Amino acid sequence: MRIIGVDPGLRRTGFGVIDTDGARLRYVASGTIVVPPADALAQRLKVILDNLREVVRDTRPDVAALEIVFLNTNPTSTLLLGQARGAALCALADCGLDVHEYTALQIKKSVVGTGRAAKEQVQAMVQRLLALDGLPAPDSADALACAISHAHVGPLADRLLLMSKKPKGSRVRLRAGRLAV
Repeated sequence: MRIIGVDPGLRRTGFGVIDTDGARLRYVASGTIVVPPADALAQRLKVILDNLREVVRDTRPDVAALEIVFLNTNPTSTLLLGQARGAALCALADCGLDVHEYTALQIKKSVVGTGRAAKEQVQAMVQRLLALDGLPAPDSADALACAISHAHVGPLADRLLLMSKKPKGSRVRLRAGRLAV
């Protein structure tokens, strides 16, 4: 299965693509979409939308994992970040991908083992798990970590959904580090 992970941001949106074969993870691609800060908001969101569509066309993932926006102390920043996340979500959905969402805490816990991990710890674990030659850039590392998190949680969530005999389309979510159907 090929997974694209996205770490949305209005200035920098990270993306990372991995392949999974059982427990094996393999790096495919990653990068950062740098959004021109001088552009109008609508144009900035279009940059995210267009570039993510292009990445999906080029890498052909089967599924997407997107980081959920945390609440910031500044409501304006939170709203702007939410709009960037919305542009990313629309790009992924427009490309026909099933999108799974994870909080930063869930991602860090899945990849590093603790939800309070520093950015450098996430980068180091991503490097190790994907056998990369060097540390990935921070935004790319966060996106790759999101994809890795889905690789770890996704198969279990699918199995639980089958076991629970819920109708197709029901969602399994993580709450406080536990799966909830």
